[in-house]
Amino acid sequence: MLENISLPANISSALGSETKDFIVKANRVEPVKQSLFLVLYGLGITLVVGFIAFAFLGPLFQGEEVHFEANGVPTVAGPDNLKPIIVPTFLLAFFVLIGGGMFTRGIYLLFKKGGYFVGTATRLIQESNGTIRSIDWEQFSGDIEVKGNAQKGDISLKMRTGTVMKTKGGKETHMPDVVYLSGISNVFEIEQICRKRIKENDPTPSIQNN
Repeated sequence: MLENISLPANISSALGSETKDFIVKANRVEPVKQSLFLVLYGLGITLVVGFIAFAFLGPLFQGEEVHFEANGVPTVAGPDNLKPIIVPTFLLAFFVLIGGGMFTRGIYLLFKKGGYFVGTATRLIQESNGTIRSIDWEQFSGDIEVKGNAQKGDISLKMRTGTVMKTKGGKETHMPDVVYLSGISNVFEIEQICRKRIKENDPTPSIQNN
């Protein structure tokens, strides 16, 4: 799917004489749903922790004492004795910063452009803000998600690499790295091209034969 898109000079140089399967310019760095989740989750943490902080520290701003337990010991803090609440206050501030950071990053990702993507017979090339990333098709697992319609949609390409996370039951689960082509046209045709190239470059059969 060769659209009439003018590529930056650096990606044209990186491509050289390679034949292009498709060229797309992504409107976003990741699907809207991903960014909104981060925004809402960060906002939720900030509001909940902020409410707890207000309920806990509110009396101090009115010149009153705060009564609470520290390690099972009844403790009193007041305007003239702030030492007992230093640690709880830092903990609350820490979680507020985490929530605020997630919220800010979500807003940033919501509006960040995804850059250019070019598919060739052997690799997927991404260019964003002057930086080029080249990923061989063999690095993808073949697990692909497509959302949207022919005019505009998102493609999620899961990779073989990722992070191992432990669940509450102690079991380990693999969280794959994902490359997003978000807000692009011709999603179904491009998905078929990606799937074809991943199968063609799949290293598994050669490993099994050996």
